[in-house]
Amino acid sequence: MLKAGMTRADITPPKGLELAGYPHYPRNNEGFHDPLYAACMYLNNGEQEVAMVTLDLLFFSKKHVATVRRKAMEKCGIQEQNIMISCSHTHSGPWASGRLDIESLEAGKEQPKEYVESLISTIVDIICEAKNNSFNAYFTSGTAVCGAESGIGGNRRIPGGPHDPLVSVMAVKDESDAIRGIMVNYTLHPTFIHEWSNVCTADYPCYLKLQLEEMEPKALVGFAQGASGNQSSRYYRQGESYDEAERVGRTLGKAAHTVLEKAVWTNELPIKVANSEIELELRDFGTEEELIAQVEHDEKIYKELYAKYGDSKNREEYYLWQNANLKLLGSEDQLGYVRMQKKGIKVELLSDEAPAEIQVIRLGGTLIVGVPGEMFVEYALYIKAVAGFGTVIVNELANGCLPGYLYTPESLVTGGYETDTSMLGENFGEHLVDKAFETIKKVK
Repeated sequence: MLKAGMTRADITPPKGLELAGYPHYPRNNEGFHDPLYAACMYLNNGEQEVAMVTLDLLFFSKKHVATVRRKAMEKCGIQEQNIMISCSHTHSGPWASGRLDIESLEAGKEQPKEYVESLISTIVDIICEAKNNSFNAYFTSGTAVCGAESGIGGNRRIPGGPHDPLVSVMAVKDESDAIRGIMVNYTLHPTFIHEWSNVCTADYPCYLKLQLEEMEPKALVGFAQGASGNQSSRYYRQGESYDEAERVGRTLGKAAHTVLEKAVWTNELPIKVANSEIELELRDFGTEEELIAQVEHDEKIYKELYAKYGDSKNREEYYLWQNANLKLLGSEDQLGYVRMQKKGIKVELLSDEAPAEIQVIRLGGTLIVGVPGEMFVEYALYIKAVAGFGTVIVNELANGCLPGYLYTPESLVTGGYETDTSMLGENFGEHLVDKAFETIKKVK
């Protein structure tokens, strides 16, 4: 008989901590609009057990994942390699990793030590609580469709470009048929709440979880981010507000619930886990002189567009200067990286995250692929198409971060913020996906 457990804990930080997500616009936490949560789903088929944790955070360092795994194994016996920790990628939560923004690196800003230590303890506690309070259970998984066609989100680099509209759901219910735990994965940057906000929020996943918990009152809900490196609401949203976050979150929550309405449940669930690692591959940004010239060029274009359209209420004109601003931020970061290397300044997103881990969990006909960093959607679509499972879920920002976006070679040609800020090499994404398929073979 399958055993399952589902737990949740509040991880909202205290006032005063710096908020992550918009590093070029420093903000300190003044409170919260809605609590941030850590959630854990535990599964045990009598032969193998796994714990899948989701965090309402931007990033969670691989270094911290290792500490959680070790402490959880010591406390309740779950093997370290069988614990997956993913992030929702909210842009309105505290730092829990290193960073790439030049201003902070040059200023020597560090992670909030006391908060991170408390966070690690909380995650260990909910993992062990989920195991210790496990119950006889039934499992289901599946997908629903809700994407750009519903005005929800899509490709932020190319309007109408590749995107993933699948709402992926895993759930457990007890012997009384009460749904007790739900994990949802969706591919969309949580950026409805922007740098104007100084309070914590999970963004649209808050409302997604509220919607499901209203429809299933005994359920706890966790949210993991899909491959959203180039996916956001930029060209699809009706505004940047809590009202819009609620519209999107509740729409996605209702879509997720359709999976439960047509669910086929089982209490026999084969479980297999495989892990592998790959060394990081870094790029050469060129000389300091070349990058100075690039920054000057990008700054000139941005200032011209802002002077012309900065006060415009037209969304198309807004995108012109805002995209130019992102391009400038990217070239400034490249120049900063080169200068930091000359000064010998440490970059934690390099030192704490290497080598990158790929983790694969098979739950019967369901496959969860955990990859670190912000992955472009094309890679995830390929994995889903070729992996050979009925339901394939790609959790990005799983078990660590990366020093920049996991972009495609094609996107490097066209350039832009994501490629300009990434320290990763042109072919690293392809090599990581190859390693993911090697890992998937181990659980087939």
